Amino acid sequence: MSQRSPQHRKALLLGVGLDSDGHKRITTGPNFALVGGTEATHAEMTEEAIKINEKLAARGQRLETVSREEFEDIARSVGLRPHRPAAS
Repeated sequence: MSQRSPQHRKALLLGVGLDSDGHKRITTGPNFALVGGTEATHAEMTEEAIKINEKLAARGQRLETVSREEFEDIARSVGLRPHRPAAS
């Protein structure tokens, strides 16, 4: 797999709400797509995506340019936590 230069990298936040109340919800932004979830779950995902983008902007960065460590720090600061699947 070839490495893309930083100016050609693309990044997208994808949020999937696994709970449902029978409504279909889709919200997109310049660098995020959120699907599914109850009204409350979808609103929470939207708020977190917006906060992540605000924090990136405050640091003068974009999703495409931020390091994994910096992204994880920002995600934790807005209340997200990593999913660590159990070893099989």
